[in-house]
Amino acid sequence: MEEDSVFFTDRSGRITSNPLLDQLPSYQSLLYRRKSSLTSTKRKGRLSSSGSLKYSVNTVNRLEERQKSQMEQRPIREFALPMAEKRRSKDQRLEKNQDLSSWTQWRQSTRRYLKRLRDDAQAFLSSMKLWRGDIHQIEGMFGTGILSYFSFLRFLVALNMIIFLLMFGFVMLPIIIVPYTSGNITYNQYDGSVCSIYPNTARKGLVIFHEHITDLLSGGGFLEQTYLFYGFYKVDKIHFPKGTYNLALAYLLATIGYLFLSLIWIVKRSATGFKRNLVQDEDRFQSFCNKIFTGWDFCITNENAAMLKRSSLLYELKTDLEEERIKQKIAGRTTKEKCRIYLLRVILNVFVVGVLAACFYSIYVATIFSQEAQMKSIKVNFIVDLIYEYLPSVVITMANFITPLLFSVIINYEDYSPAFEIRFTLMRCVFMRLTSIGVLLFSLWSQIMKCEEDPCVCGYNHKLYSCWETRVGQEMYKLSIFDFIIIVSVTIFVEFPR
Repeated sequence: MEEDSVFFTDRSGRITSNPLLDQLPSYQSLLYRRKSSLTSTKRKGRLSSSGSLKYSVNTVNRLEERQKSQMEQRPIREFALPMAEKRRSKDQRLEKNQDLSSWTQWRQSTRRYLKRLRDDAQAFLSSMKLWRGDIHQIEGMFGTGILSYFSFLRFLVALNMIIFLLMFGFVMLPIIIVPYTSGNITYNQYDGSVCSIYPNTARKGLVIFHEHITDLLSGGGFLEQTYLFYGFYKVDKIHFPKGTYNLALAYLLATIGYLFLSLIWIVKRSATGFKRNLVQDEDRFQSFCNKIFTGWDFCITNENAAMLKRSSLLYELKTDLEEERIKQKIAGRTTKEKCRIYLLRVILNVFVVGVLAACFYSIYVATIFSQEAQMKSIKVNFIVDLIYEYLPSVVITMANFITPLLFSVIINYEDYSPAFEIRFTLMRCVFMRLTSIGVLLFSLWSQIMKCEEDPCVCGYNHKLYSCWETRVGQEMYKLSIFDFIIIVSVTIFVEFPR
């Protein structure tokens, strides 16, 4: 029986849709195969009509031979065949290999051994991934969408670890090994200008205990003269017995190196995710079939792993069905409903822009007030002084804590699909976090470049900011410390009891 006789056709022989047959996965698979075969047939017809039939036949033969050789090199366990067929194929391969020369047999065995060694190494590295079991449990409970978020967090941890190793190995370790007091050239040599003076902020004499806590939380005092801040790196070149190490060049190249590495790694990860999404979004029917018929992993033997895999598949199917329901709802909207929802989205987005502008203005005002209070050196008491120093960090953390909750409420009234809701909310939150740091840096820079005399003697306000790089680093340090304290507090006192 011909293949076209299976399909539902009209009087002219064209394939038409049938309400009953369209529900069968096998019928949809046949339609998909027929469409692919027709496309390849048309392509071959165009090749023959252009006079290049001989060339195309040779090309097809070469491709078939290459595919055949690749199929012969693949392990038998990867083929979807019955066990009897696999045993027969294995016996045929053994008989064929006996006729080969010893050199060819050695090459094939070496290739198989190296491939097995590579697979074992990949499996070992996969088992050594951070939080592998916990992330699989999250996937089983909440699906692959939430899994991708935690996988991205794990990627950021690994990226930060590599950045730390680069800076520690090329910048900090040479200074630790060879102290800069052993006759090396330094930047702190006084050349007669006010710009070469960097005052020591470490407290002298009898120091009150809470002042040590202030220095630890603010990055000033004794902590300012450590490897954390740029003002400590006074070494120009480190002289070893057999050479000279240019620390300034190492500092610059290490920074460029980890920025370039971050770019390459992020682009590679994004390209992998883009290809995966492109394959999944190519055919919705094919995605459903893959999850229903081939989504289960038959190598699972653990009961807990089986339950997690089952929960993950159920969650993905529910999400896909909800996506289809919302698509049908969107397709059935009237013109009046579309105008109403578009007007509502415009109003809500204007409101979101107003919220972001208010947050950015609050950060700017808090930063200016905090810097002016610190420059006046008016000491009130321990708590008030700490609040003055941490005011920008408090405002930024509060904005980053409140705005995601507000965005998650607003997105419910904009009537987007669930997948787009997650993406759009994440875009807003990431924009808020990144731009708030940009506003903080802009506020600091406006204070650094503000001088009593015009123009500035050193190009910036050296009187109040003798090392502006250290001042910027201290603000980033305080922001990191306060954000870490808030995260730990919320986890222990809110999430854990709940």
